[in-house]
Amino acid sequence: MDDPERPVDGSAEGATGADVATGEEGATGADVATGAEGATRAVDPAELRRLVAAMPKAELHLHLDGSLRIDTALELARTRGIDAATDAAGMAAALIAPMPCIDQAELLRAFDLPIALMQDAESLERITAELVETKAAEGVRYVEIRWGPRLHEARGLALVDGIAAVVAGAQSAGTRTGTVVRLICTALRSHDPDGNVVLAETAARFRDDGLTGFDLAGPEAAYPDPLTHGKAFAAARAGGLRITVHAGEWGGAAQVRRALDVAPERIAHGPRAINDPALCEELIARGVSLDLCPTSNWQAGIVPTLADHPLARLHRRGVPVTLNTDDTTVSDISLSQEYIGAVEVIGLTVPELWTIDRHALDVAFADASTLGPLRDEFDAWAVTEPRVG
Repeated sequence: MDDPERPVDGSAEGATGADVATGEEGATGADVATGAEGATRAVDPAELRRLVAAMPKAELHLHLDGSLRIDTALELARTRGIDAATDAAGMAAALIAPMPCIDQAELLRAFDLPIALMQDAESLERITAELVETKAAEGVRYVEIRWGPRLHEARGLALVDGIAAVVAGAQSAGTRTGTVVRLICTALRSHDPDGNVVLAETAARFRDDGLTGFDLAGPEAAYPDPLTHGKAFAAARAGGLRITVHAGEWGGAAQVRRALDVAPERIAHGPRAINDPALCEELIARGVSLDLCPTSNWQAGIVPTLADHPLARLHRRGVPVTLNTDDTTVSDISLSQEYIGAVEVIGLTVPELWTIDRHALDVAFADASTLGPLRDEFDAWAVTEPRVG
């Protein structure tokens, strides 16, 4: 699952990124990456993989329940009495969503089993710690993990205890690995608005323990208006949490614009903002970053192929963007693979990739005393790698 040498599939026909990656000028990304001025630079696949492996990375859009290890899922299903596959191949088939899915609803169904396996404090703490360890092993130096605490109360786990378990897992693994971890509490669009106010208030009690953000996600087509949960956003802000919101997984640019009504610092997804030039200018003017997940967006049917993802076009237009996996297991991809695909398939240059990676530390939901040393570390690495300059 996390092999950076795995071919990156860039088309609906299943050709690899080395075969079909297309830049803005139509040249294939495996041979050429196209910059904002149309200049091209050769990209050697082996050198790209070396650079990505060595590159300190930051990830801001990552779901806990979409990132279970297969072996952990097998053990939890056995020990919790959950009816599920009993071998690795069967469990992988259950946890990895189709590529691509018919729509967002099909993608969201891939979360049903993980959520069923995550109904006690022990499982939540373990899965969180393992995800941090997985990310640290591929050079992710800063990671924000988000999850919906209300999804884990079905077997009687108290809200505050579930949050405390995720916090404990993040803290312990962060200490062991040296990777800096921050958490984002996610409310669901389909949940009761008053219940989401309680969620925001409870989450804010953990702000000093690394829970620093508040999000809204879930079935966008059925619940399109984020202002339905306006009181929850207000409660989160009052508690010192920083605001992001999922938008544009359905409804295109209009839904991204609608998300601005809750004044987020960042928007999760939102690639179709590219279709509205005025919206792009507003995102630039407000400094609102789009936390993009190209593979997941292709998987969810937001873009027809990975090569069609507007990551490069948004970046070159000046819209702030970050690059993320969304779900390491549901989308069966590591951040390193996502970075490689961004160059080989979507057509970023290596310097553009680095700029996007480094930008994540400027919009991360952590304080300056935490981010300062990380910025210094990233910048020092860049000095040693002239290919990123």
